[in-house]
Amino acid sequence: MIFDPMYFLFVLPAFLLGLWAQLRIQIAYGAAQQMAAPLSGAAAARRILDSAGLHDVGIEQTPGHLSDHYDPSEKVLRLSPEVYQSRSLAAVGIAAHEAGHAIQDASAYAPLVIRNAVVPMAGFGSGAGVILIIVGAMLGMVSWLIWLGIALFGTVVFFQVVNLPVEFNASRRAKDQLVQLGIVNSEELRYVNKVLDAAALTYVAATLQALFTLIYYIWRFGNASRD
Repeated sequence: MIFDPMYFLFVLPAFLLGLWAQLRIQIAYGAAQQMAAPLSGAAAARRILDSAGLHDVGIEQTPGHLSDHYDPSEKVLRLSPEVYQSRSLAAVGIAAHEAGHAIQDASAYAPLVIRNAVVPMAGFGSGAGVILIIVGAMLGMVSWLIWLGIALFGTVVFFQVVNLPVEFNASRRAKDQLVQLGIVNSEELRYVNKVLDAAALTYVAATLQALFTLIYYIWRFGNASRD
């Protein structure tokens, strides 16, 4: 099962899309990094949060390359050094996207609420599901164990599907706020668009990979059950 070449045929489209998305990010991010912005990423995020009345949401610098994220449990934006400090269109675009997540959280945006609720189960299902499938196969195709594993892995697909509107909506909010607050103009927004659109494509690729993997499991072990 582990080395089944059919698995790679199932996930190949998503894998290639992911490679294309990563290439687009590198190109778009590199170009937008060269374009100056009036504020640093941290300052742009602060301005967006304050304009939304989210004065209690903190902004911190965190180690790592493009490790930017919003932590809903602590109500804080954590920005990588190049985003936190840089006064570039790339930095303000990414920082604004994370601020968009904070605004979603404050407004109880339904897909974000659902996504946050399923994070623990998806984290458990991504590992435990595959382990149960492998163990079930090694024990001589123990059907109930395999299908339990497939069901657990299904939580990963559900998480990825729900995550898509969350990420797309955060990017839309980011673009709107950057223009409305005068941080970027319509010409500069083109560079921000390219960065955020390329990032969104990586989420699409991740969703497709999880979905195609689930379909492969159902196809693989559904056929075995019938046999």
